This record gives sequence, structure tokens and C-alpha cells, in this order.
Amino acid sequence: MTGNRILVVDDEPGLAHALAITLRASGWDVATAADGASALAAAASRLPDVVLLDLGLPDMSGLDVITALRAWTRVPIVVLSARQHGEDKVDALDAGADDYVTKPFAMNELLARLRAAVRRAAVPAEADEAVVEAGDLSVDLARRRVLRDGIEVRLSPTEWSMLEVLVRNRGRLVGRRQLLQEVWGPGYSDETHYLRVYSALLRRKLEADPAHPRHIITQPGMGYVFEV
Repeated sequence: MTGNRILVVDDEPGLAHALAITLRASGWDVATAADGASALAAAASRLPDVVLLDLGLPDMSGLDVITALRAWTRVPIVVLSARQHGEDKVDALDAGADDYVTKPFAMNELLARLRAAVRRAAVPAEADEAVVEAGDLSVDLARRRVLRDGIEVRLSPTEWSMLEVLVRNRGRLVGRRQLLQEVWGPGYSDETHYLRVYSALLRRKLEADPAHPRHIITQPGMGYVFEV
């Protein structure tokens, strides 16, 4: 009996039900989700030890689910998909998946891969934080939103991406080059004026006193730190 928590994400009710029965019989604590939004909510609330994810979901791409999970958690993700093209596997692994199993599959092999994924996990899922509190700010990395004094703050996709990188590395200096590459891409590593513009935009929206920020701190000539 493993006692590990698993989140099964698949929109095929028959397969999801069969997987749940077999996994429970093998000692897993199973939760299921039939779409990406439900999967992200369940991951944030249950903190599973491993996620078994189908790529073909009705509301969003499985790759987007992987990206959203990787914004805040290192939980192992095993993709279970009928897509057998090499590029699909590469895309999933590049997005942050830990393993890729194609349908049809042998149940014994799938169980072995799930156990291996849990063993390889460097940090238990309980150590992850989906929601980071910083003063009057609440940054929900799982749902990709930020509240200030309980009121949601609307951020542009670029503003959110910059904030997400800083919050994931909270308390640590994020160098200018790293931040530019993660938010804008490798071709923008010298466009430091982007950082000045977007850090100012974020401070106006998130800081009580943008001229004297408490959370988004500039280290001149080096980069930025998000302080909680």
C-alpha cells in the first residue's frame, strides 16, 4: 500500500473510472478531474504526490496545465496520452512533465512509472505553496491571479509573467538577464528598459507606495527581488 495521493486528469469517464479503481486497489489515494480548470483547482487544494495527466482536455491544452502547475509546484507529472508523435512527447517534457506514457498501456508498467516518479521527486509536494501572502497581497500561482486587500488586481499577461518569476524566486535576487529571458525570451536579454517599464507598472498596481516599494525591490545594476 503506497498511501500516496494521485490526481488523475482525464476527460474519458470510463478510463478515469477504471484507473481510479485500479489505483485504489493498489493503495493510492485517488482524486479525479475531467478538465484543466478542475485539475488546477484540485492540485492546489489536495497537493497530490503525483499527477497523471491526459493532454487532450476539453477546456485547455494539457501543456497549459503543465505550465500552470510548474509555476508553483514541483509535483511529478506523468502524461498519459494517445498522441504518439515524437514532437508531442518532446513538447510535454519541455513544458515540465516528468514522464510520458502512450495509450494503450500496460497497467503494471504505469504503476511502476508512477512509483518511480514519486521516488524521484526531490521535494515533497507539501513543501509547495500555491498561494503566497505578502502583506496585503495574495498571489495565487495556481490560479494565476493576485489580490490586494482582497480585491483582484487585473494584470496584463506580461505583468503577470514578470510577477510570477519574481514570486517563484521570492527572497532571492533574480538577475536582469534571467528575468528578461524568462518573461520575454532569449532574444530580449539586453532590453533592460522593459524591466524598468514593467516593474513600474507592477508597483503602481500592487504597492501601497510605489515610490517606496515593499515587495518589488530593485537591486541597481543586478536585478529584482520579491520580498514577502
